[in-house]
This record gives sequence, C-alpha cells and structure tokens, in this order.
Amino acid sequence: TGGGAVKVIMTGDQRCQSMQIAPQLLADGDAEMLQDLVLTAVNAALEKSRQLQQEIMGPLAGGLPF
Repeated sequence: TGGGAVKVIMTGDQRCQSMQIAPQLLADGDAEMLQDLVLTAVNAALEKSRQLQQEIMGPLAGGLPF
C-alpha cells in the first residue's frame, strides 16, 4: 500500500503475521497518513486472505448443506 511503503502479511486464518513500514514514513512524522496506510494495508491483506480461502475451500464446500 502507498507504493509498497506499508506491507502486511496475513495468514490464511486471518492473523497478522508481519508488518513492514518504510523508514521514510516514520521520518516524515505524518501520523495520520501512516495510520491510513496501515489500515489500508491490513484491510487489503484481509481481503486477499479471504479470497485465497474462498479459492481453496470453495470447491470443497460446494456440496455441503449449509
């Protein structure tokens, strides 16, 4: 997110595994921008995790009566 300035790694069970913040973001001292980038990165990682989970589990759950 933000051109790769904030990266979040999320597991398949939607737990945050790691986060990387580019040092230049901290040097700028713009807390509001950093907060926005972190929120966006976390939400994007969660969405990717959900999509991957659906791709993997979707066919397996196709015949289950929910």
